[in-house]
Amino acid sequence: MTDWMLSAVPTYGPWLVAIVTFMSCLAMPVPASMLMLAAGGFAASGDLSVWQVALAALLGALCGDQIGYWIARKGGAHLLDRFATGKRAQLLARARAFVAAKGAIAVFLSRWLVSPLGPYANAIAGATRMRWLPFATAAFAGELVWVGVYVGAGYAFGDNLEAATEFAGSILGFLAAGAVAAGLGWWLWTLAKRER
Repeated sequence: MTDWMLSAVPTYGPWLVAIVTFMSCLAMPVPASMLMLAAGGFAASGDLSVWQVALAALLGALCGDQIGYWIARKGGAHLLDRFATGKRAQLLARARAFVAAKGAIAVFLSRWLVSPLGPYANAIAGATRMRWLPFATAAFAGELVWVGVYVGAGYAFGDNLEAATEFAGSILGFLAAGAVAAGLGWWLWTLAKRER
């Protein structure tokens, strides 16, 4: 399926990217990150428009996030329990603990840093009735990072998909280190503020 999708990128372009990112945000096993890299590469060669690819990826991901959130919000925890079988049960448990500990920050980080938890974080946020605005804001910011890194890496490295993949991984590592540093800085600042 991955080979077919990659070969279909020049033909279906942004539409395919939107559908695949949408599906990935609903926990369907599709190669969304790889497809965004490829679409960025096709944009670099002039076959596609980079802003259309990025916008399509962002809109598809945001729609998937919202649908996952609202289905779980309406269906509640019992819906998640019925959905939790096999590997999904483990991912849901990890997402539940992550969202319980970090709230909207977990939603943000699960878009790009721990992306396998993303669809499950959407469901947990909905089922636990996280307020919509913090969820939507965190999801939007996280999807901007995810789409920006992958479409941008594909565009920057053109037809060298392997180099684009390595670059995207390096950028995500750099962003993760920055997030940890910012979190530690905030923690130290709040400790210093309390001691005053």
